[in-house]
Order: sequence, then C-alpha cells, then structure tokens
Amino acid sequence: MEAQSEKWVMMAEDELTQYSTDARKIEKLRRKMGISVPPKQQQAIRKDILAEMPTNPVLKALEKNRQAFALPFWGIAGLGLLFGISFHQYQDFIATLSCGALAIYLQKLGWRLQAQRLIIKTVDDIENRMKNPDAD
Repeated sequence: MEAQSEKWVMMAEDELTQYSTDARKIEKLRRKMGISVPPKQQQAIRKDILAEMPTNPVLKALEKNRQAFALPFWGIAGLGLLFGISFHQYQDFIATLSCGALAIYLQKLGWRLQAQRLIIKTVDDIENRMKNPDAD
C-alpha cells in the first residue's frame, strides 16, 4: 500500500505544478483516483498519508508557506556567492552550497506536504460525493 500512496503523492505533486485552484486540482485527481482505486484502498491510502503527516506546528507552517521558509536561505546563498566572488573569500562558497541545499530541501519538503494534503482532500471529497451525490 505504501507504493500506491507514493504513486498518488507523485501524481498530486504533478497537479501542483498546474496553475489552477485547489478545487480544480481536486477535481482532476478525483477523476483519476475514483476510476482506478476502489474505495477501501482510497481509505487505506488516506490513512497511510495521514500517518506520515506531521503534527509539529513548524512543519504545518512549512506546508502552507514553503517559499517564505526557504527565502532567507536563498538570500544567504546569494550573498555567499556574491562575497565569495567579489572578495575572493572562497570559504563563503560553503555558505552558498549549504544554504542553497537547505533551501531546496525546504522547498521539496513543503511541496511534498502540500501534495499529501491534496490527496487527503481528494479522498475526503470522493467520500463526501458518495454520501451526498446530489449536493454538487
């Protein structure tokens, strides 16, 4: 079931690359998931993903504001590059590499958390539509 959850998180990450509303993303994922995954497996996927979701308030904030978390590290990486080149301070490249890597890590982690949340919302939407088919 873990592989199936991973597959759906990757599909949600692909949907996040599209410029559209969350409702549209959920709609597209709902069609894909509703056709290919039986309801019991959908609930199992939802439980797997919920088990992985963080309860830490910092990681919850990262899910919502991943770019704001990574921005200071991008700035430090840029300054390290600027000072390293202009003042021939080669140790500043360490700041560039480490802060750049940290910024990328934060962006990827936030992206993944956002995709997991999108899958949970999609499964909830499918369940609500099955319970109330007329409430569209």
